[in-house]
Amino acid sequence: MTITASIVLLAIIWFILLFIALPLKITTQEESGKKIHGTPSSAPEDPQIKRKMLWVTTLSFCLWSIVMSLIYLIFLN
Repeated sequence: MTITASIVLLAIIWFILLFIALPLKITTQEESGKKIHGTPSSAPEDPQIKRKMLWVTTLSFCLWSIVMSLIYLIFLN
């Protein structure tokens, strides 16, 4: 497997996990009662993007290393 293919695999895993993590633990402005003028009531109050990206990056590196080791053990043996 080439370096480019490894990086693409990491990017795919990272984006899949990001799209899974983004809607988790979201409190909307309507639920919290703090609606900002000009925004929809379904907008998140605090999306915690930095925290989610840190977790997604950590988890994606773990999953990527598992997938890469399986690829090297099974297909390149």
